Amino acid sequence: MTDEKDRWLHSLKQNAGRSGANWWTTFYLSLLFGWLGVDRFYLNSPMLGLLKLFTMGGLGLWWIADLILLCANRMRDDNGGIVHRPF
Repeated sequence: MTDEKDRWLHSLKQNAGRSGANWWTTFYLSLLFGWLGVDRFYLNSPMLGLLKLFTMGGLGLWWIADLILLCANRMRDDNGGIVHRPF
């Protein structure tokens, strides 16, 4: 019983702060359609997605910034979880 509890606690600690979003999906959406805000819609942030859509990705600056954040493991979803790279 104790081993099972320890494994469960270790799993919780390991996955704390992680987003459920797939990094590769987020990357490709951000790369191809980030200037439309599709990546933010995927991360369940519709207000940020609309802002990116209406400003064309902040005239490209926000789009590039989001790609950098994603590659640096700093991109967060709407719940505050970080979208982690698989490598």
